[in-house]
Amino acid sequence: MGARAMGVLDLMAKAANYIPTVEKPKQKPGLYERLLWTALALIVYMIMANTPLYGIETQGPQNILLVQIIFASNRGTLMELGIGPIVTAGLIMQILVGAKLIDLDMSNPEDRKKFTAAQKTFALILGAFEAAMYVAACRYWQPTGPNIFLDCSGTLQQRLLVGIQLFLATYIVILLDEMIQKGWGIGSGVSLFILAGVSLRMFWYLLSNVPVDPANPGSPPIGFLPYLVYVYQNSLSWSVIMARRIGGDLIGLVTTLAILLILVYLQGMKVEIPVTSPRLRSIKTKVPLQFLYVSNIPVLLVGILYSDILVFASIFRTYLKDVVPNTVTDFLAKYEDGRLVGGLAYYLSPPGSFVNTLADPIHAIVYAVSVVVLSVLFGLMWVEISGLSASAQAEQLIKSGMEIPGVRRNPKMLEAILSRYITPLTILSAMIAGTIAVTADLLGAYGTGMGILLAIGIVQQYYMMIAYERALEAYPLLKRLMGK
Repeated sequence: MGARAMGVLDLMAKAANYIPTVEKPKQKPGLYERLLWTALALIVYMIMANTPLYGIETQGPQNILLVQIIFASNRGTLMELGIGPIVTAGLIMQILVGAKLIDLDMSNPEDRKKFTAAQKTFALILGAFEAAMYVAACRYWQPTGPNIFLDCSGTLQQRLLVGIQLFLATYIVILLDEMIQKGWGIGSGVSLFILAGVSLRMFWYLLSNVPVDPANPGSPPIGFLPYLVYVYQNSLSWSVIMARRIGGDLIGLVTTLAILLILVYLQGMKVEIPVTSPRLRSIKTKVPLQFLYVSNIPVLLVGILYSDILVFASIFRTYLKDVVPNTVTDFLAKYEDGRLVGGLAYYLSPPGSFVNTLADPIHAIVYAVSVVVLSVLFGLMWVEISGLSASAQAEQLIKSGMEIPGVRRNPKMLEAILSRYITPLTILSAMIAGTIAVTADLLGAYGTGMGILLAIGIVQQYYMMIAYERALEAYPLLKRLMGK
């Protein structure tokens, strides 16, 4: 299987040579020029995220789903697929490499280049497949018969046009991400677009003047600050601002601020392991391990699992209803009047507000326990397949010529010492990340708990990268010493 997988990987890597790409800058741009290109990429993304697909029926107001935050997507627009194909392709390939199903050494520049090229081709294949499935399943039109593939109010030309738009939008997103990662910008396009989506949702719940019920212009606004004005103008009791089912409320705002402060503090915490070099005994240093060792990856994987359950439930209900019993589809996701009311997907979905938490405490309890438990399981799995395990870290220490004082340069002994730090850190950090996400979701934090976790991690990465770039520009000697 490994040889066959490598053959497919080589084929996809070669195919990437025929796909137009973004070239690296011949000379590295200055910091402010890179910030300008990053801002331009963000502007293009925001325009696409607010440009409706041409040829579809008007989309009514939609609830923002967890998967839309993860994949920075916006239904009914050019960003319908968002960064989903890129993230999915990268995640699948990282798992295959981590599980040794694909034999690549990511420390080797040639192997890393092959991995990147194959990932780009794979992302385009996934984008084409998803676009084809969306239009084939009559997602944007009304079914006119029992067979949704053939009986659809959308004409063949409309469906083909929408599919092309979705695919080209995915390709543009890939180019924007390449432009940023190849040195024109800072960071990665994927992180930038996720941060933009989360920030937009937070500002939406804080400042939006759009009515909760668009059919009733006199209904309260979604944003918390406009809602305060609405309460004052209508002489309502101020107690109503504490919590509400839809829109920003005071509990959600306080929770958001508290979670932000807690995450900023935890992101700065480290566990340090003393190491030394046998050739330079007088020089001692420490290997810092992040206290949130697995970061937000376990919670992200829980969110992807939730979205996959919804997808499979929809496939079974729509395409295989004559083959799969209703009990199976109801077990995955049960609907009443178009609303999700039961099944695995329901209990893995966040309540969304404090009012919804109180309305169905069983849902809240099952959601909280399942997310924390799954976060720990996914955290342990991710450490093993991503090269963060004790054995992988011990091997890296030996290759770099470092050792732990008082411990022989034996991989097994180093692994045993490191596992005392890494295993508890993995479990604890996964539990903390899951608990923070759950708490934010139960209390209705703006941007969802997972969105806040992702946003804080991305902001910290950008802060460190910009500080690093500023240091290199301020001290040219440091740049020469580092070979920049």
